[in-house]
Amino acid sequence: MSSDNLAVWVDDSLACVKITGRAGCECSVDFRKLILSLRDKGWRRFVLDLTDCQLMDSTFLGVLAGLGIRFSEEPAAPSRAAIELLNPSTRIAALLENLGVNDLFPVLKGERIAGGPFESVPPSPGQPDRAELQRTSLAAHQLLCKLDPKNEAKFKDVCKFLEEDLKKLERKSGEPPPNPS
Repeated sequence: MSSDNLAVWVDDSLACVKITGRAGCECSVDFRKLILSLRDKGWRRFVLDLTDCQLMDSTFLGVLAGLGIRFSEEPAAPSRAAIELLNPSTRIAALLENLGVNDLFPVLKGERIAGGPFESVPPSPGQPDRAELQRTSLAAHQLLCKLDPKNEAKFKDVCKFLEEDLKKLERKSGEPPPNPS
């Protein structure tokens, strides 16, 4: 999934992000940038319309969980941002529960939020390179392991691979890694 599968509309009280197809590592960087940019511009309520989202991979779920935690640590309402999930499929709901992050997000069921029109989210200038995607994926998986110790066994090998691959990429580039948050 690229950011072509992300669309957004905003009104005075909320920002709705529609995710179609598969929410994966490839769009997680643009998704995080979109949400944080909207939050920085004043929006505090985010509804993710997952009606047409078939699957989320662990990187995307880790990025989503990171945003949920970040927002929960902000000062109390009315300035605290929040993310709500609209119509997650049974499969996505099971993934959220299995990874121990379902308590971070209220779930809404029912009709799509009236509004629009949705506008496609253009890819960020200078698409994320392999190292940025690897850093994002590593941070997402490390967070999932931190949130639920059962995830350690699931993602230990993934984290090890990503760490080793990042070291190789950094040696080639000679640049220190930027912070993915």
